[in-house]
Amino acid sequence: MEKENKTFILSTSPHLKSAETVSKIMLSVVVTLIPAVAYSIYQFGLYTLLLYVVSVAICVISEYVVVLLRKRPFTLGDYSAVVTALLLVMVLPPRFPVYGVILGSFVAIVIGKQIFGGLGYNIFNPALIGRAFLAATYPVHISSYVLPKLGVDALSAATPLARMKFDGVLIPLKPLFFGMIGGSIGETSAFLLLIGALYLILKKYIKWRIPASIFITVFVLGEIFHLINPGRYPDGVFHLFAGGLMIGGLYMATDMVTSPLTHRGCIIFGAGIGALVIMIRLFGGLPEGVMYAILFMNAFVPLINRATKPRIFGTGT
Repeated sequence: MEKENKTFILSTSPHLKSAETVSKIMLSVVVTLIPAVAYSIYQFGLYTLLLYVVSVAICVISEYVVVLLRKRPFTLGDYSAVVTALLLVMVLPPRFPVYGVILGSFVAIVIGKQIFGGLGYNIFNPALIGRAFLAATYPVHISSYVLPKLGVDALSAATPLARMKFDGVLIPLKPLFFGMIGGSIGETSAFLLLIGALYLILKKYIKWRIPASIFITVFVLGEIFHLINPGRYPDGVFHLFAGGLMIGGLYMATDMVTSPLTHRGCIIFGAGIGALVIMIRLFGGLPEGVMYAILFMNAFVPLINRATKPRIFGTGT
């Protein structure tokens, strides 16, 4: 096995040599996700643990087979496949079938990552590619949710965003913040996700301008529409903690490979995601738009990087 020597360009020049490695960064992401993962297992039962185990196994095996066939250096030690596996499960409903997780994990690694050349070359977030594929393939399963602690055989429960959009019912802030609501596996731990992401921000493993611009845009636009029609549109705080905005804004939009390099680019990227989330939530046919917003803005990252790269002194006007 060849020794790993992979680096990423995480920001524009000047570049300073650092002891940080891809493996260390990805392992840190895994560690910060563990509290939220453990809480989701506590909330939804051992079936959720099975989904995590299956997803990790399929992602790791898929990556191993692809790099073996391509005769490329093994990359299992960078933990990126584990990160993809955990995030994929966290954006799925608690009762999602195992065979669907197997298929989604395979698509996330092979189509979302390896088809572009592997880690560092993919355009879109792999976990969201897997989730988008499952949303198109299993639309009924992807929208079937249960309340926490009711187990796999519980009756379906609408998510807070679905109740807001279709029934006009708003869930109080406390259940949203601490996870006593129906929704995707990772939606039920906003508090733990914030703590984990704060560590990554302090270590400068993720760019704080991206989640900050996402959350500010969502809050401001949410408040504007709420002021226009309070009876129809929820306030900005509800939008912040409902749905997948926390896990999407903190752990998926900040993916080092699929996010912009420049400070201005990060702000534009985040603001675009936030605006799309509000537009889809309030005016689209679906109650949630985080996945589509991030994937849409992922496509514009090369253009954003080019438009916001620092001007070289001595050139231009």
